Amino acid sequence: MLMAAMLLTACSKDSEVMAEPVNASATEAGKTLVVYYSYTNNCHEIVTSLTSQIQADVMRIEPADRTQKYEANGYAIGTALLNAIKAAPNDAASYPAIDPVSITDLSQYQNIIIVTPLWWSQMAAIMQTYLFNYGAQMAGKHVALIVSSHSSGISGVVADAQRLVPDAVWMGDALWINNSNHSNRASLIENWLHTLNFAEKQTTMEKMHITIDGVTQSATLVDNAATQALVERLKDGAVTVTLNSSGGFEIWGALGFSLPTSNEQINAQPGDIILYNGSNICMFYGSNSWSYTRLGKIDGLTESELRTFLKAGESNITVTLSLSSGATAINGLTPSLPTSLKLEGSTYTLSGQRLAQAPARGIYIRNGKKVIL
Repeated sequence: MLMAAMLLTACSKDSEVMAEPVNASATEAGKTLVVYYSYTNNCHEIVTSLTSQIQADVMRIEPADRTQKYEANGYAIGTALLNAIKAAPNDAASYPAIDPVSITDLSQYQNIIIVTPLWWSQMAAIMQTYLFNYGAQMAGKHVALIVSSHSSGISGVVADAQRLVPDAVWMGDALWINNSNHSNRASLIENWLHTLNFAEKQTTMEKMHITIDGVTQSATLVDNAATQALVERLKDGAVTVTLNSSGGFEIWGALGFSLPTSNEQINAQPGDIILYNGSNICMFYGSNSWSYTRLGKIDGLTESELRTFLKAGESNITVTLSLSSGATAINGLTPSLPTSLKLEGSTYTLSGQRLAQAPARGIYIRNGKKVIL
């Protein structure tokens, strides 16, 4: 049992959310790259929380052989990979093969944030392969590290990072997110970001608020001509649009006005808010690659939560955009609630009405917490 806890970082999740890597061509403020590997889902969730707070391009590292079960046979496979690296750390043949990466030239990035699991008190072998291949390109760049583990300390992972990226300018101390504080990752990341010495200030615009069926969720806007014009429009009052599901990955529709475009090929990811053809807004709960202008990202929701919030698969969805928050924000689905709403086993609507039968799909209050059903 102890070996299980030490080898795999995020053992609390049974399945992996496989996200396609973003094709991270340079954007107006795209000076930061987040590169990560996730065997279980925890590092993926960390990156989702991180990129809701800063503007960054994202690249996911994948092993060439995705059939491996590193925990199999008493963690023999994962341990063997790490031992091979330890035996000959300067030999490329010691490192497990990874899929070709979508970004091979790191010259456009000034800041790089590495998010990695811990295996047996070391950096996961798959991430070690990536850094062995590309760490030299990080020389002189500002680099930061986030490590996910079950309970083991991360000093060994920090040592691996310093060995593989010896000439980096480290932005600050590594952030350790473990099994006990993973649910608080958003606030941990927010506090950690304030301590970092970025090579270039991470600029984002003010928050935009999205309201659907009485539920309001914040979104962080990027800083470009389109969002500047959108904010000016919203200062005159909220804008309500009717959006429809399309393609199994988005809701979209006409804004009723045009915004300036700076189109580029973008692999839109869950949570992304995109301008299409200058006058259409798209909100993603899946992925799609097209020529878009990026507007921002919905804050802090998982892919399944996004599907519920955005009414995936439905038509004629009324969506209100504003600069002021509504009375009911999702905010991680764990707000404090009045004592009267904390009755064990009861389910309430967001307005506080107790339900007499099993609720339909939506967002409700149960056991003192907001839940998505």
